[in-house]
Amino acid sequence: MSTQTPDLTRWLHDLLQVEAVEENYFRGMATPQGRGRSFGGQVIGQALMSAIKTVGEDRPVHSLHAYFMRPGDATKPVLYHVERDRDGRSFATRRVIAVQSGKPILNLAASFHDREVGLSQQADMPDVVGPEGLENQVQLGERYADQLPEAYLNWLRLPRPIELRPVELRPPFNREPRAPVQHVWMRVHGDLGDQHSMHRAALSYVSDFGLLGTAVLPWAKTFIDPDMQFASLDHAVWFHDDFRMDEWQLYAMDSPWTGGARGFNRGQIFSRDGRLVASTAQEGLVRQVTPKD
Repeated sequence: MSTQTPDLTRWLHDLLQVEAVEENYFRGMATPQGRGRSFGGQVIGQALMSAIKTVGEDRPVHSLHAYFMRPGDATKPVLYHVERDRDGRSFATRRVIAVQSGKPILNLAASFHDREVGLSQQADMPDVVGPEGLENQVQLGERYADQLPEAYLNWLRLPRPIELRPVELRPPFNREPRAPVQHVWMRVHGDLGDQHSMHRAALSYVSDFGLLGTAVLPWAKTFIDPDMQFASLDHAVWFHDDFRMDEWQLYAMDSPWTGGARGFNRGQIFSRDGRLVASTAQEGLVRQVTPKD
């Protein structure tokens, strides 16, 4: 993996960049070698970068809220239209519509805030083991290869710029039902540079990994199960502090409610030194279906 790290990091960096095509219009690239549906985190990350292009680096994003409306096509680029709703003395707000084939696939609202000094408190970081010694998803896939579908193994083996090391074994590696709580160490391979906006876009990208699955841990279900249908419906991120996504971050997730074919999930992201750097929330479709023959 080490020989691939610079290429993988550049892949993610380039994927999250957007090109200005007209005032307030930006184009995000298609997923290289992509197929099927677009990854939701990619569309969110590109939409956020489009909004950032109209604000600047000196006023960092502090929150985003996105709704997924239609599945995206990973083989096609995405057009992003940014509405500059407000530029105030300390806050700015933007709305972004992601369009593919003439139809909106995502709406995103983002708020930006000047850096200020103020009162400070935070939740405690969970007391879990560190990433050292834990297996990543690729290594887990090889260890449990005889229990996993070949298509899923091939998906795990694809080179990725993000490394995920679960603290607890989750489906499909462990099929024991358990409480809807999980912890995952995550980082980008290689040096992602020093722009705060790129690290926030990268966190937005990776924050969609695994969050929805928290809602179905009590049933030990996962997205590869033929009797389940999963889809993200909305996604929110609040950025609390600066961080580097090319350093280890702990993603602590829980799901307080599942019902009516939907699951609600929350996440807290902590740096290695215990700072709460971001929070997330997502509701998604977790529908039981009849498997196709």
